[in-house]
Formats: sequence, C-alpha cells, structure tokens
Amino acid sequence: MADLTVNFLGKKLRNPFVLGAGPLTYSGEALVAAWETGLGAVVTKTLRREPADNPYPHMVDIGRGTLINAEKWADLTAEQWIEKEIPLAKKHGVVVIASVGHTPEEAEELVRPVEEAGADFIELVSYEESTMIPMVEKTKERVKIPVIAKLSPNWPGLPRVAARCLEAGADAITAVDSYGPVLRLDVRTARPLLGGPYGFGWLSGGGLKPIALRAVAEICLANPGVKVIGLGGVSSGEDALEMLLAGAGLVGICSVAISRGLKVVETLTRELSSLLDELNYSSVEEASGRSLPYLLPQEQKEKLRFRYDPEKCTDCRLCVTRCPYGARRLEIKKMELDEEKCRNCGYCVSVCRPGALTSDRLRGWA
Repeated sequence: MADLTVNFLGKKLRNPFVLGAGPLTYSGEALVAAWETGLGAVVTKTLRREPADNPYPHMVDIGRGTLINAEKWADLTAEQWIEKEIPLAKKHGVVVIASVGHTPEEAEELVRPVEEAGADFIELVSYEESTMIPMVEKTKERVKIPVIAKLSPNWPGLPRVAARCLEAGADAITAVDSYGPVLRLDVRTARPLLGGPYGFGWLSGGGLKPIALRAVAEICLANPGVKVIGLGGVSSGEDALEMLLAGAGLVGICSVAISRGLKVVETLTRELSSLLDELNYSSVEEASGRSLPYLLPQEQKEKLRFRYDPEKCTDCRLCVTRCPYGARRLEIKKMELDEEKCRNCGYCVSVCRPGALTSDRLRGWA
C-alpha cells in the first residue's frame, strides 16, 4: 500500500489533503470536525483586524462541482481566533494553518499572536499582488513557524510572483485562490445570483481546476524544489493525483467538501491510495512532480497512433457523432478512419468512456 504521509516543511502529515480556508473552517469547533474526517491539515478562515460583514446571499452552486461566492473573511474577531478558536483546535490535535490577510499592517499585527496561539503554519492571503511581498517580509521578521504565500490566479506572471515570495522568505506557495470576479444571473428574475457589488463573485471548484493545474506546474517548473499546496477544483482521487503530478506536495480541497460534505475526505483518501497502488507509486512524494519533464515548451507535432478495441466498445458511437470533421465510421464494431479528414485533434479518444479507442499519447477522460 502506498505511503500517504507527507513531510511538509518539517512536520509529518498523515496524508496530503488540506482543507482550504472557507465556510467549513469558520471556527475552532469547525476545524476539529474537519480534522476528524482524516485530513492532513486544516486552514482557518482568514483573520483580519475587523470581522467580515458578508452580503446576502454570498454563495451559490452553479453545477458541475463549481461554486461562486461573494464571501469575505472570518466573521469572528481575530482576538477570538487567537484566544479561543486556534487553542481549541490544537487541544484536539489539529494541524492548523492560520490564514492571515490582507495587508502588511495586519500581518505585522496578527502573525505573532497567531503563532503564540499554537498555529503550525501561517498562510498569507491578499487581494493585491503588490502587498504580498511586504506581507511575507514582515511575517518572517516576526515568527519562527513556516510561512506560506497564497497566490491569486488573477495575477499575471505567477512563476515570477512565486519566486519573489520565496526570495522574501516564504517557505511554500499555495496555488491558487479563487478566480474572479465572475457573474451569474437568474434568467427568471433578471437579478444576479449573489448579493455583492454588481452581483459579482469568485469562482471555485471544478471550473477552476485546469487554471490551478497550470499555475502549479508553471510555478514548479520555474522554481525547482518549491513546496506547493495545489488548490482548486479537486473533487476525486484522480484530480488529487493530477495536482501531485503537476508538482504539488499537498492537495487543497474546499468546494467539494462544501458541495458533497466532509465525508468526501474519506472517499478522496481511499481513491488516491488505490490509484497510487494501481500506478505503482510507493508514496505521495514519489508521484509529486512526475509530469514536469513532459511539460515541454515546444509544440508536439508527431501524429497520433490510434488503437481500437472492439471488446471494450459499447457502440455508443460518441467517437463518430462528436468528431467535428466526420472522420470516423463505426459499423458492427468495425472502426474506419478517414485519414484525409482526420486532424489528429484527439477529441474522439477523450469522449470514449469505456476506453475502447485510445492512442499512443491519450486515453479517454470523459
């Protein structure tokens, strides 16, 4: 059985799953409840000088595992977190990552009391790229525990931003925060679904995953050896392994635990363990970064070599009906390909659910 434990910045975690800052980490009691599902670590809601006053409504499920929120930060005071909530979580053995935002002045004021309250790590979060570096610098001057910089997918040049954070003293990077602003409307009322300014919100969950994966990979390629928490859109063991392959050492989850409940942690852990065994990875750490050598700057121009297995074919004909170029025919489990029409796009392989149609570089993902 694969070893799921991870040594992260000097602390041994029982598995790579980290519950990101969000509604499910609203208090010390909530941290304990999350921890008891088997997580490797839990991130508090973001502490600021003043508690959040959220608009109504401020969270909506838009389908396919994707959420939009207009939620701000912790609605409990920083003092309450420091005096009660973090100590309560530590009393129950929780590995606590304390989220602190959003300005250098707030970091300067809050990080040492947070460390003294028992936090194992500090994660810094900011709406503005320009404030992150001074936040890291001020935090490193004041605490001895590891410091993690959480980056926004809205910021251009994330590898460069990550490098600057590391140069300023950050011990690790979280990639990425939610994306936005975005908008959804109720077609029956013509009103926005959320109650924030202009109805705008921030995207998380399934729709964010390809963006998060790209960010993790770019950061790891540009900063060899960097420690990364890959966060954004993970909802299965396969998603988690993708994050690891892209270079992450830990895997953040948030939206999936909201939409499916905290019981999903057990499912994700079991799925990841099974997948690591199936693919002959002895540990999480062995899988981390395995895809990076294949992420090359040049375009791949070698044509695909397709394979068709009639024994696996269910005659769903998606490979035929969804081909944009009409290049495939399937008659009584006999596949024909018009080489002149085929553009080698690979889409046919990606929609083959039973895996009857594969190629030398692709398999079905649908």
